[in-house]
Amino acid sequence: MSTPVWDPEQYLRFADERTRPLRDLLARVPALANEPAATVLDIGCGPGNSTAVLRERWPGAGITGIDNSAEMLAAARTEGEPTADYLLADARDYDPAPAAPDLIVSNAALQWIGFTPEGEDGPAGHLDLPSRWAAALEPGGVVAFQVPGNFDSPSHTLLAELRRAPRWRDALGDGATRAGVHEPGAYLAALAGAGCATDVWETTYSTLLPGADPVLEWVKGTALRPVLTRLTDPAERAAFLAEYGALLREAYPAGPHGTVFPFRRIFAVGVKR
Repeated sequence: MSTPVWDPEQYLRFADERTRPLRDLLARVPALANEPAATVLDIGCGPGNSTAVLRERWPGAGITGIDNSAEMLAAARTEGEPTADYLLADARDYDPAPAAPDLIVSNAALQWIGFTPEGEDGPAGHLDLPSRWAAALEPGGVVAFQVPGNFDSPSHTLLAELRRAPRWRDALGDGATRAGVHEPGAYLAALAGAGCATDVWETTYSTLLPGADPVLEWVKGTALRPVLTRLTDPAERAAFLAEYGALLREAYPAGPHGTVFPFRRIFAVGVKR
């Protein structure tokens, strides 16, 4: 799959729902050693909705948002948190150590970064990043991240099956860009191995989405980005969305008050000893 082209406007259609897990994550982050002038990194900051929440919690901090999407950073600078600094960089290559951070946060970004299933041979995956981030902290510094844990849900399994269907497999069937996450215990082990006191948990939100085809509109901002990037022909894109949308309506039927969308999230906080 191609490197996704992101659409900040589509992503922020569900800004409140996407930001709630970050607020729950930050509620478990302790006071930082250098408050109020702490140094905070937001890795995978997207359009800046996460950076704005960090500014609420640490109004006097020096905050830097890092993302590999110029489109997302443009939105972050103008509509997200304009008082933060921003850097165009890939999290796999970015070295946080020179910033001497008190806190490194990653909100729903690790799943896009070098996922390698446990037990599979291959290049280093995103499970190495929490250890690298912890190494950049001073004692007492904090690593905090959350990722979606719904890759076995119909929203994702139906998408994977449709990509491999005869009509679409030549254009969409490959998995060159792999998104995914590990189970909570793997993140706990990574942080503990990096010398951190750990707090790892999971939550499933039952989100009530309004409107027509709301699950399709949700995934258009995230899981569908590689597909939409690859399908440049408008007619082909419309045909794929119609087919996928029908599958989603069956898997997530609308009720009298909207469409219930269960969404599992995995959270991890590590405090460097």
